[in-house]
Amino acid sequence: MSSLQKRLQFTWRLTRVLLHLVVGLWTCAVVFPFADDTGRRWRIRQWSVELLAICRVQVSLHNPGNNVAAVRALIVANHISWLDIFAINSIQTCSFVGKSDIRDWPLLGWLCEKGGTIFIARGKQRDVRRIFQGLVTSIEAGERVAFFPEGTTAPQGALLPFHANLFEAALDARVPVQPYALRYLDAQGALHPAADFIGDMTFAQSMIAILQGEPMKAELIQLAPIETAGLHRRQLATAAQGLIAEALGQSQAEQASAAA
Repeated sequence: MSSLQKRLQFTWRLTRVLLHLVVGLWTCAVVFPFADDTGRRWRIRQWSVELLAICRVQVSLHNPGNNVAAVRALIVANHISWLDIFAINSIQTCSFVGKSDIRDWPLLGWLCEKGGTIFIARGKQRDVRRIFQGLVTSIEAGERVAFFPEGTTAPQGALLPFHANLFEAALDARVPVQPYALRYLDAQGALHPAADFIGDMTFAQSMIAILQGEPMKAELIQLAPIETAGLHRRQLATAAQGLIAEALGQSQAEQASAAA
């Protein structure tokens, strides 16, 4: 394929993403105020599926040992990219707890807010206390609430220590923790380099890398639910991290190195 053809394909994909964002903005502004919860969840899921298709990201759900996902649970996963939210939403719509920085993303930040994302400022315990009871209430009402315990994105192949604070919501709501392991693979089954969204990389730079790169497969691995009765939030965080690390093929030595 010539360089001109590649540029034309990139331009076409970028145009489709921008048009899809406009559709999302219109839906949130015009349709959501008149839609019920079921209608909003359905539209969020469909929009996520279509965004991933434009970005040439195919999502597959794996259930090792035929694990049955907990119906009412606090969902946790490792965090690689802004794609993570839409990969999970394409399977099951969730209300996410996200970094307050996401609000500043062009267009997508506003869409995430309207899609139910709960924003929290990193390092501010007041923010944790402010949203905590809301998370418990949402879980008790049957909503699927999800968060990324690392608190920030990590490069593929690495797993940062899990913060324990928000695991308390599962204890108060008396529901299990449902962990998922997530990775992005290329056609050969290797970790896809364009998925990483780390350091000083901007959202625009990440989008360009994904649209210019080869197609990728988002592999979402559903792990066994962790029962919370009798456990402390730190024990839940440690258990969830261990299960996710094992699913991603990370050794105990690698986990210790990341924590150091």
